[in-house]
Amino acid sequence: QVHLEESGGGLVQAGGSLRLSCVVSGSTFPIGTMAWHRQAPGKERELVAWIASGGTTKYADSVMGRFTISRDNAENTVFLQMNSLKPEDTAVYYCTVRIYSGVHTDYWGQGTQVTVSS
Repeated sequence: QVHLEESGGGLVQAGGSLRLSCVVSGSTFPIGTMAWHRQAPGKERELVAWIASGGTTKYADSVMGRFTISRDNAENTVFLQMNSLKPEDTAVYYCTVRIYSGVHTDYWGQGTQVTVSS
């Protein structure tokens, strides 16, 4: 059973930083793309950043230059370094991974709250 455990969320003032982590356990197959999504109150869930197994990254325009996604393949962990945080970054952040075991399956974490005060 694949399990994703996120950590690192919290309350921070505008301009501050947070680092999210997500550890993946229980997979017997290599982990493919890893990503972070977020959902703010009253808004649709959006993709924040993703990183391929080879290290290629992609970011939403709203976080470009402020957020950095990285991964440690040996530890099955993905990180999201968030700098220069803004109140509009307030949301529940979800870690997701895609694993190929004959079919592609996406797995989601339970989410971690990030709140940025003005």
